[in-house]
Amino acid sequence: MSNRIHPSAMIDADAVIGNDVTIGAGVIVGPRCTVGDGCVLDTRSILVENVRLGSEVKVGVGTVLGGLPQDLKFQGEVTWVEIGDRTTIREYSTVNRGTSQSFKTTVGTDCFLMTYVHLAHDCHIGNGVIISNGTQLAGHVTIEDKAILSGLLAVHQFGKIGRYSFIGGMSRVNKDVPPYVKAVGNPIKLYGLNSIGLLRNGFTPAVIHELKKAYRLFFRSEQNIAQALEIARKELDMSPEVRAFVDFVDESQRGIVV
Repeated sequence: MSNRIHPSAMIDADAVIGNDVTIGAGVIVGPRCTVGDGCVLDTRSILVENVRLGSEVKVGVGTVLGGLPQDLKFQGEVTWVEIGDRTTIREYSTVNRGTSQSFKTTVGTDCFLMTYVHLAHDCHIGNGVIISNGTQLAGHVTIEDKAILSGLLAVHQFGKIGRYSFIGGMSRVNKDVPPYVKAVGNPIKLYGLNSIGLLRNGFTPAVIHELKKAYRLFFRSEQNIAQALEIARKELDMSPEVRAFVDFVDESQRGIVV
């Protein structure tokens, strides 16, 4: 199918435009940008430079991808923004390019970033992640697959949020949030396993039962984290899910929300 490009759009000669692409009024596609097959760039959205969009990516009105990182250490090095297939980024969101720390900011496949979301430099977002309206991520934040972040969150730089976790609205995430859990608040606290989310994503009752045992050991017992890690490796059934939970806690650099 042919592309549908509004006559007011400005596309740099270095940009690569795929097939069946829709580019709306006032859109700017800057140098070294790639727009994959089936993408939709809505009115006045901007790809500043060094942006790679996969196939069927939707970019909302006024969204800006590939702007300069807001980092005083940035020295103009060549860095990128990469957005995976079938991801939607809604109106007035911003995704900044990386720095020399990782040289790119990435968003995986099948993600949904709602209105006014901000991803700072060197953020890395997994697959199937949902980030609700007004959520702000500082630099170097990692969000693992299928996590859900409610609206108006603030996530501290270098923070990490585990897979299949759920973060309630208006939370201040200043420490790492383990996978498979629910957390909310300012200061943020854990509120049990994300059992409903796990069931909806096909986790078996047996796996959920083992994850609950791990959760109770780490966060509802009298053991400290070091003691819980030792007990977990001796006594828990180390399914892939439990191992991911235990390894996340063990490898945390910022400390774990409790």
